[in-house]
Amino acid sequence: MIRWIRLLLLWFFGLSIGLTLLYRFVPVPATPLMGIRAFQPEKSKGRFEKDWVPLSRISPHLVQAVIASEDNRFEQHRGFDFQAIEKALKRNQKGKKRKLGGSTISMQTAKNVFLWHGRNYFRKGLEAYFTVLIELFWGKARIMEVYLNVIEMGPGIYGAEAAAQHYFHKPASRLTKREAALIAAVLPNPVKRNPATPGGYVSRRAQKIQSLMRKLPAQQIR
Repeated sequence: MIRWIRLLLLWFFGLSIGLTLLYRFVPVPATPLMGIRAFQPEKSKGRFEKDWVPLSRISPHLVQAVIASEDNRFEQHRGFDFQAIEKALKRNQKGKKRKLGGSTISMQTAKNVFLWHGRNYFRKGLEAYFTVLIELFWGKARIMEVYLNVIEMGPGIYGAEAAAQHYFHKPASRLTKREAALIAAVLPNPVKRNPATPGGYVSRRAQKIQSLMRKLPAQQIR
């Protein structure tokens, strides 16, 4: 029994490290969420739009917008923002209606590329493990590049290029500050919200993101 457990662990660590190293250089072809959405036509709308582009062909406004919106200490932490986690725990303990998470862009990238969505401790443990791996082997620029190429940005729409083309009929490299902020504003629920026809909530959130973008230093993760 112990021998089989050892073999299983060796297989897991070998495969996980090997995939992480491979994705350091090769575009991620698909994610578990993309596979799940293939069986959820009500959430994908029967679409599958995905076009990988290098970070150099994604507007720096979008990089800044997602940092302002999702993880404003992205360039300082090593995968885990313990200040944000502590803040989220304190807020959630007060019974606030809208729960805060402490996920960083690194953690979200690890989850999207390697894992399924869920809230159990086993999956969170794997998320932490893969977060350590990508921080170690990829670095910030690659993490951001993968993040902006694989995350769900609408029903059946994955990545910055597909979102820019679908919503604004232009390449991701030409997104304006406002358009970038609108895309970032819908990321918490991209299936139900549309950056091209924003309602009041999305418009207000995008305006707040733009305000936060002005306070951030110029991004150098290229």
